[in-house]
Amino acid sequence: MNLALANLASDYPLLNLFWTIAMIFLWVLWFMLLFRVIGDIFRDHELGGGGKAAWALLVVILPFLGVFVYLIARGTGMHEREVQRAQQSEEAFRTYLRAAAGTTGSTDELTRLAELKNRGDITAEEYERAKAKILA
Repeated sequence: MNLALANLASDYPLLNLFWTIAMIFLWVLWFMLLFRVIGDIFRDHELGGGGKAAWALLVVILPFLGVFVYLIARGTGMHEREVQRAQQSEEAFRTYLRAAAGTTGSTDELTRLAELKNRGDITAEEYERAKAKILA
């Protein structure tokens, strides 16, 4: 069948172009899949060094068979590990932002001071001094 398509493609230049584009697309898709599998092998913290080496050898020595066997054996976990990594990254980013902004304690303190001022427990002057101290 591929030979018939190749012969047909050589008769029509536009079909030859489409055939070339399809082949390039499939190669790019294959390499994306191959790199994703290799990345998952080395990012998996549950897989030991020997397991990583065995999977890497299988994927490098027999790429087509290795990738398909990996997808069958560990494919469902790839998504779960990716989601877990994304959640950890997001949490680390949020923690960093909170620490860099320093808004965790100061916002609560300012809110408490405003409530004290509104109730009349402290004067406006005491409020301004305490606010300056918190913001400094």
